[in-house]
Amino acid sequence: MPFKSIRFNRKRCFCQSCILGIIAGLLAVAGVFFAAEKVSLILATATTGGTYYPVGVAIATITTNNLDSSERISMTAITSAGSGENIQLLKNREADLAIIQSLYGAMAWQGRGRYEGKEQRYIRSITVLWENVEHFVILAKYTQAGDMSDFANIRKKNFSIGKRGSGTETSGRVILEALGYNPGRDFKLKYLGYNPSAGALQNARIVGMNIPAGPPASAVTQAYATIGSQGIRILEFTDGHIEQVNSSYDVWKRAVIKSGTYPGQEGDIRTISQANLLVVHQDLAPDVVYKITKNLYENLTFLRRVHRSTEEMSLDRALSGLSVPLHPGAVQYYREKGLQIPGHLLLK
Repeated sequence: MPFKSIRFNRKRCFCQSCILGIIAGLLAVAGVFFAAEKVSLILATATTGGTYYPVGVAIATITTNNLDSSERISMTAITSAGSGENIQLLKNREADLAIIQSLYGAMAWQGRGRYEGKEQRYIRSITVLWENVEHFVILAKYTQAGDMSDFANIRKKNFSIGKRGSGTETSGRVILEALGYNPGRDFKLKYLGYNPSAGALQNARIVGMNIPAGPPASAVTQAYATIGSQGIRILEFTDGHIEQVNSSYDVWKRAVIKSGTYPGQEGDIRTISQANLLVVHQDLAPDVVYKITKNLYENLTFLRRVHRSTEEMSLDRALSGLSVPLHPGAVQYYREKGLQIPGHLLLK
């Protein structure tokens, strides 16, 4: 009897081992399945005539090329009306990431401006991308001083301030209002995208346009090439203008468009710029954001080949100009790289 009892127990142990082995195998297969689940992301940019779209396409390309096969993370860049629509797309979960102006980040996070009393606290930052340089372009015949005071010469005339609801429109309004103009009353506003604005300026259907973008902006290049450097001017901002503009939102700084950036451009142009941010919805998994951030900074050479505006991108400048707290996944990467993260960019 003792011998039979031991034999029976061995059989039972063997069966149990088989069952446990099968369960472990199934769990392993399930783990592989879930780990390999594909993450398909949408990145919202802006219209095709500026800088957001080509840089957004480049970010999506390096993400898909480098992370799709190994990490099952892919990304697609889409056009939009810019910062304003991009924030709404994030809110509606129609986009996972977006490029926005620092101004929009400040307004949305703080619940000011067009978001008065409606804080948009689902937004998180990944990095500063490049500086959004202001190009206030008007026909040369309306210029005297060559700076923003010349806007007084185009009162009651057609001026393109960007597509409705875009970052271009909002930043243009904020700047003009800070300088003492009433855009809706002082000018006949037209709501055109970048390339349509350049075409309308060429055909004299408007006398000026607002193109915030990293130089060289294709729409501004188009205007210079078709109208000629003697026919248009990019207006400068004096130091006094910068103080006025920053009185509401302290996001702008001095920027210089170097001589020769545009066809026939002689001499540097002293304007202003604000940071463009890569932001993400708070619900995107930290490990996904970490991998996107890491991959982005490991492939800056590719980005710089796509557009000159990204030439100054670096880890040293990644946090300078952020107006929205960082996503935990980005925080993890920056800490690994030894960056000191300011307290206002960390969520409690």
